[in-house]
Amino acid sequence: MGDAGLLDAARRGDAEAFLRLFSRFQGPIYRYAAHMCGRESGDDVVQETFLAVLRDPVRFDPARGTLGGYLFGIARHHVFKRLRSRNAEECSGGEIEEMLTTDNAVQPSVLEGLTRAETVGAVRGAIASLPAIYREVVVLCELQEMSYADAADIAQCPVGTVRSRLHRARALLVTKLAPLNPEVCTSK
Repeated sequence: MGDAGLLDAARRGDAEAFLRLFSRFQGPIYRYAAHMCGRESGDDVVQETFLAVLRDPVRFDPARGTLGGYLFGIARHHVFKRLRSRNAEECSGGEIEEMLTTDNAVQPSVLEGLTRAETVGAVRGAIASLPAIYREVVVLCELQEMSYADAADIAQCPVGTVRSRLHRARALLVTKLAPLNPEVCTSK
């Protein structure tokens, strides 16, 4: 059964269909929300997203896009509602460790562990400090590994806008993270 069939079954009260949909999309939506406005909001955004899907059974149209894009669009609405309702300083980035993982077979020394923790913290802070429109494309395209087209559908903008925002976000991150690697500044 495809996503649309699972959604229809879940809306008719099929608990197993709902659990399958939830288990498929809960993790990516949580990570998106956590990266955009903090881990403490991730679970709330997931809950609000799935409640909205169950409350409004008419909205999803498979001809207009994927169920994943539809769910991320709902999650995006709730994320930006949260971002508008509180100060930008209160928003923090989510887990970035996935980007910076090392081979578990090699045990790092204490110094390497501290250095890695500092790097993870700096990257997390740099991403969290980006304006929301740039942070969103970094989260969708880089951390969630979505295509530009899927990210454009979720962000409700053209693919070219996603590309330009991602380019600008990367430039901002390079500037913010330059103190971690002074060679980047001197090699230009």
